[in-house]
Amino acid sequence: MNIPANLKYTKEHEWVSIDGNIATVGITDFAQGELGDIVYVDIPSKGKTLAAEEVFGTVEAVKTVSDLFFPLGGTLTEINPFLESEPELVNSDPYGKGWMIKISLTNIADADKLLTAEAYKALVH
Repeated sequence: MNIPANLKYTKEHEWVSIDGNIATVGITDFAQGELGDIVYVDIPSKGKTLAAEEVFGTVEAVKTVSDLFFPLGGTLTEINPFLESEPELVNSDPYGKGWMIKISLTNIADADKLLTAEAYKALVH
């Protein structure tokens, strides 16, 4: 299982990469493995401002549908345009081409509340 040390994580199995006040978000390698083959990603929240832990969309796998949670408060500014036609990118490249959204953060200091790679590793083992 791949858990890159340079990312932050949530207990809901999202990863977060922060660059300035922009956070890129996706689901972890662990999460995509648990879900199985992803067939659809639904993110209707573009342009909306949400608080941490609010649902911003869903991911549908062959066997289940799971909610996606905002890891930090902010405004959803971008959705990965490739996921509509290639949702399987979340399975094949969860930390790269399978990213889901970008958020303009309300308070970057909130990122300190996210899990480190070590803490996330302990959570899933």
